[in-house]
Amino acid sequence: MSKLIDGQLFCAMVIEGALSIEEKKEEANELNVFPVPDGDTGTNMSLTMASAKNELSRLTDVDLPTASAKTASALLRGARGNSGVILSLLFRGMSKQLKKCKQANGQDLALALQEGVQAAYKAVMKPAEGTILTVSRVAAQHVVEMCQSNPEIGCAEVLREALRVGHEALAETTHQNPVLEKAGVVDAGGFGFLTVLEGMNDAYNGIHKERVIAEPAAEQKSGATFSDIKDEDITFTYCTEFIAERKDKARNVQRLRSFLNSIGDSLVVVEDDEIVKVHVHTDQPNEALEAGLKFGQLLTVKIENMRQQHSAKIVEEASGLESKARQIAEPEKKYGFVSVAAGDGLVNVFHDLGVDQMVQGGQTMNPSTDDILHAIDAVPAEIVFVLPNNKNIIMAAEQAVPLCESKTVVIIPTKNIPQGISAMLSFDESMEMDENREAMLDAAANVRSGQVTYAARNSDFDGKKIKEGEYLSLLESKLCANSRKLDDAVKKMVRELCKKECSFVNIIYGEDMTEEDAARIEKMVRKEAPEAEVTIINGGQPVYYFIISAEG
Repeated sequence: MSKLIDGQLFCAMVIEGALSIEEKKEEANELNVFPVPDGDTGTNMSLTMASAKNELSRLTDVDLPTASAKTASALLRGARGNSGVILSLLFRGMSKQLKKCKQANGQDLALALQEGVQAAYKAVMKPAEGTILTVSRVAAQHVVEMCQSNPEIGCAEVLREALRVGHEALAETTHQNPVLEKAGVVDAGGFGFLTVLEGMNDAYNGIHKERVIAEPAAEQKSGATFSDIKDEDITFTYCTEFIAERKDKARNVQRLRSFLNSIGDSLVVVEDDEIVKVHVHTDQPNEALEAGLKFGQLLTVKIENMRQQHSAKIVEEASGLESKARQIAEPEKKYGFVSVAAGDGLVNVFHDLGVDQMVQGGQTMNPSTDDILHAIDAVPAEIVFVLPNNKNIIMAAEQAVPLCESKTVVIIPTKNIPQGISAMLSFDESMEMDENREAMLDAAANVRSGQVTYAARNSDFDGKKIKEGEYLSLLESKLCANSRKLDDAVKKMVRELCKKECSFVNIIYGEDMTEEDAARIEKMVRKEAPEAEVTIINGGQPVYYFIISAEG
């Protein structure tokens, strides 16, 4: 007779599943069709499962309901990327069934797999065939039907059959997704799910393999170390922001920009027919405000002493106040913001636009739900807007919403950095939450953007042969050009980006580029859009040499 699954065995199965995907994460990463460097599926699923492994390794003498609940909770908080979130949902659904059992038999296990699939499908707005969802659904459906016809079937056969049918379904994913079919590979998420299930099956059968696990990379810092920044590195003392009513519509905004630029830096000036919105770092905030008053009355004013803020941060670090335990800030204002970005320059841009908490992350390192949750907790506001700024981080951000009991959390599903910047610029403190949400969504939707990166591997994609190390330009996430020469890759993207009318163009250059490189790209932009206002930002971002956006 097949043995039942109790709490201790379930813990062992999940831990072995985590080790299995950790061992094969690079194999899953290699299945990624698009050759750009990114937060790969295997890495995200491995890091997600590691959160459960770490939690369960600390438990002793635990029952099945507790073990399954602890697994679901740890995976939810540790979920990274879309694949990691879906994996966490599969286990969350399983937990709903297993918490009813002191010990699980074959039928309980089959129903748990089915519950997992239902939880995952409910969370995905547009489920696509040929993905982890397909593989898990087909496997679960088969074992449930098998147990209905023979309720005496044990856990061993359920696991064996789920894997057999799951691998058949995985092979079919190649033909269910046109992109996978062109590349001749199976779905990476489906592969990852079965890899976890294989590890769980090994543990159930008492097999604990000697696995070749790569040494973990050094842990990425979750934020800046303020003690590394010297007080003298802060050029200007006062972060000055104001909105001026535009009564004198004939007054030249460009002159205001030039004046403010002469007395400070980190300048952002946004205008429309009704207002002028200004952000500047300066030692003469009074002169900045006087310049704004020439347009009309000041509607809002905020001045902060950055040296004082810097000193406070150093004291906080020295006191060791930052910990993984949840520390929920009491509301001091109505609205607050969390944003995700990598690169000191981009972090500064978002802070300057009013973001309270930054989460370090982006294309190559997707932050977990727990990372985003801690950032939300730290914002002293009743309502917190979250900007993921990457399509692979949106689901992890959404999973944080139900975990925030004391705050209202609004996810603005920004897919890239330019969308996040535009969304922040559109925010109006005087408007209600839903009005701001709509305004931010509209602003994000009206941005066209492109990125320049490199090919992480050889690939044949969309009819183009791509060689490792080539420069790739991506327009709205689609391959625009590939070349051995950086300027050639950029030039075609700029031409396409500026085909539609554009009044504003932002050039954000990365950590491997210089101001001179950015000036060269600016010339390309001015040739294609001579009337556009061009802004150059030192973003310092990894992976992307340039991020370029255009708005009409």
